[in-house]
Amino acid sequence: DCHQYTNKSCEECLKNVTCLWCASSRRCMAYPVRRVLPPADLCELRSARWGVCWVNFEALIIAMSVVGGTILIMLGVCCCCCCCCKKKSKKQVSEGPDKDEERAAREREKRRVRQEERRAEMKSRHDEIRRKYGTV
Repeated sequence: DCHQYTNKSCEECLKNVTCLWCASSRRCMAYPVRRVLPPADLCELRSARWGVCWVNFEALIIAMSVVGGTILIMLGVCCCCCCCCKKKSKKQVSEGPDKDEERAAREREKRRVRQEERRAEMKSRHDEIRRKYGTV
């Protein structure tokens, strides 16, 4: 099917999606489906056209590599940002209760010390009163 468009235009050849246009030799041929890229003996990458006439395989490979690399880098950056944000939020969550617990423990200790001082003071007053009235 594709060979009938040889020496015609690229657009006519590429109307059939199974065809490959070689611009240097002006040949239309069936795309070698067993390979991802057409072999150099069939057609050079810079002359090979498939799908559209204005993009050759060389430019297509470079463009797809750039786009793929950009996507991978963006995914990596997003993953790093997400991990950092999660670590930061976990750290804040874990720090918050610890500080509150420490503050509460200090306040409890202060209250206990004041209460013991009051008890000791009350006991000494009671002992004084007992001595004064002779009820020791």
